[in-house]
Amino acid sequence: MNWRKSTYSGGGEGDTCVEIATLPTRIAVRDSKAPTRATLSFPAPALIDHLKGHPAWNSESL
Repeated sequence: MNWRKSTYSGGGEGDTCVEIATLPTRIAVRDSKAPTRATLSFPAPALIDHLKGHPAWNSESL
């Protein structure tokens, strides 16, 4: 997977980073401070619909 820092990450000392990886039908999310630990995976349409409700949403976020 090709992980990259989400544009929703930020704040503090840069220690609130979330990384995402886009797959053909899913979007994976992990904590950049613990990349070898648990990863969450969501169906792409469901996660996008959820994020559209966020005040800072834009299509470049993923």
